[in-house]
Amino acid sequence: MSLSVAAQAGGLGARLSGIDLSEPLEQSTVDEIRAQWLTHKVVYFHDQPLTHLALARFTQYFGDFGVDPYVESIAEHDHILEVRREASEQASPFGGSWHSDWSFQQCPPSATILHAKVVPPVGGNTHFADGAKAYRQLSPSQRLTIDGLEAIHSARRPYSHEGFLAGGGKKRSMKIRPNDDALETQYHPLVRTHPETQEKVLWVNPVYTIGIRGMPDQQANKLLQTLFKHLTLPECLYQHQWQANMLAMWDNRSVVHCAQGGYDGHQRIMHRTTVAGTAPN
Repeated sequence: MSLSVAAQAGGLGARLSGIDLSEPLEQSTVDEIRAQWLTHKVVYFHDQPLTHLALARFTQYFGDFGVDPYVESIAEHDHILEVRREASEQASPFGGSWHSDWSFQQCPPSATILHAKVVPPVGGNTHFADGAKAYRQLSPSQRLTIDGLEAIHSARRPYSHEGFLAGGGKKRSMKIRPNDDALETQYHPLVRTHPETQEKVLWVNPVYTIGIRGMPDQQANKLLQTLFKHLTLPECLYQHQWQANMLAMWDNRSVVHCAQGGYDGHQRIMHRTTVAGTAPN
């Protein structure tokens, strides 16, 4: 099998084809996929019907499973989450605000892998923003301002008991498990260095980044809002459209993402895994 690559304009996102992910892969093929993932940050494969075991096997080519708190896994597969929204559901889409998965953890995931099972005929896209490109496009004075700062991350907004209720969690068909642990905080560099590519990455997000260490709340919020807006400028974005049996994998260390709505009245079901990462620095 030979891997073919079709990159999106701008370089963020690439379609990979020519291989069957339902079968075991040679190490050389895994290495090539990893190289493309590091280059394009989001890679995806069309027409890949996968069992749960095949999805788990593909995930483990890239490392150990990540730890996924607050969302119940599917039966008999502790590391696979089902991202489900029913046709009649009134709650906003899960993951519908810009975020980096589980950035509140000491060691957030290096990768997220999502496999499409049921795709609505309209809407339901996922948008990605390139944090490395966003950092490069900051002015020298802006970089000087933020280099060395530490951001405060927490899961309290979506996953504390209060946040869960405020976000309409009881209306969701997904099995969310709010917990007081979500009130805890974690410090991460506001600008992280990617451990493999050595790129500098603007690494904040409006869901889990709640402040800046040592900075008054009002000042921190003003700076963060400016950075959130900069991070999602059109030139930093890739808008991904799903198809049934498509698998996508993105670099959680260098991109943020946002699930889109627009499919009320239609069911959407995806299966998700994460790959363990290292502490940002």
